[in-house]
Amino acid sequence: MAKIGIADTTFARFDMGKAAIDELKKNCSAQIVRYTVPGIKDLPVACKKLFDEQHCDIVMALGMPGSKPVDKTCAHEASMGIIICQLMVNKHIIEVFVHEDEAPNERELAALMDRRAREHALNVVKLLFKPKMLEKEAGTGQRQGYEDVGPARI
Repeated sequence: MAKIGIADTTFARFDMGKAAIDELKKNCSAQIVRYTVPGIKDLPVACKKLFDEQHCDIVMALGMPGSKPVDKTCAHEASMGIIICQLMVNKHIIEVFVHEDEAPNERELAALMDRRAREHALNVVKLLFKPKMLEKEAGTGQRQGYEDVGPARI
């Protein structure tokens, strides 16, 4: 049975891990292991531990960088760590970040975080169980959390 890791943070203002797990359970049969850490810069180690200690096949890294310039820098550093972890273990980590300033109010922010977590959970299902579906979606302008934009036309 496939094993999916969920790494999330307490800093986030919405429980994206719960949303992702709910979506995964609706769309596949897999074991799910959750590991929660304080902030986004802790996510790379959380992901590595999920691979090394829990033997996950794929991991979702869910977090919410704040809106200040230092938060953007921290998000970049976390992303770099996540990329390095992927290369170290030769497995996918689906990074799911929602910046605090991506939405104009709390309600829209929560909705965006929920939708992005769920849509990326579906990407995890596709990567693990239905990779040909991703091939069919190549170049189609998919956006997680927002409406898809469609392909560019010549």
